[in-house]
Amino acid sequence: MNRAVTTTADAFVEQVGRLPARPSGTRGRLLFAMDATASREPTWDHACSIQGEMFVAADTLGGLDVRLGFFRGFDEFKVSRWTSDGRELARLMSAVRCLAGRTQIVRLLRYAGEQRRESRVDAMVFVGDCCEEDIDQIGHEAGQLGLLGLPVFVFQEGNDRTASRLFPQIAKLTRGAYCKFDRNSPDELKKLLGAVAAYAAGGREALLKYGREKGGAAARLTHQLR
Repeated sequence: MNRAVTTTADAFVEQVGRLPARPSGTRGRLLFAMDATASREPTWDHACSIQGEMFVAADTLGGLDVRLGFFRGFDEFKVSRWTSDGRELARLMSAVRCLAGRTQIVRLLRYAGEQRRESRVDAMVFVGDCCEEDIDQIGHEAGQLGLLGLPVFVFQEGNDRTASRLFPQIAKLTRGAYCKFDRNSPDELKKLLGAVAAYAAGGREALLKYGREKGGAAARLTHQLR
């Protein structure tokens, strides 16, 4: 892992460590949303492999339901049913193919807000590489999620300038965390995604346990919590 990626991962770990504890005895719900527009096609299979492993690993955490969401093509936005079966989610993800179209981040954030108001989601992951929308409108929707207490964990693939400015702001406004999606460091990315799943499933205690078991970036998270 190069120095720049390590710095970003450390910052992500620190941000996750500041999140409030989830109520004990409740089942966590995580919305995992992806940009499936054409710009992501060259690296789609690799990304799906890493993200699919996160779902499978989440099975061992217990107490976590996940809903897969994605946008692509002309005004296409879909979500799966809630499920606790990580292998089913990995299968659903592998069936999604990229299709040319504009980003729909505003629509995604509004949907997340609706779910949060109904107490149906505890955390959200968004994986994307660019933005083709009004950034002020996105900022407004992200701020609404912050008021609702829904943290968004944003993973950026590539180096799009607009995304590099906007995605960290989404994380900040929602009190979530941001990290670059680096294809050269898949193991660290898996651990960071696993840390998010652990938090959604069991709050801080689950994060501490996960960090002890996985080491690396996940282990550094435990020091922030202490």
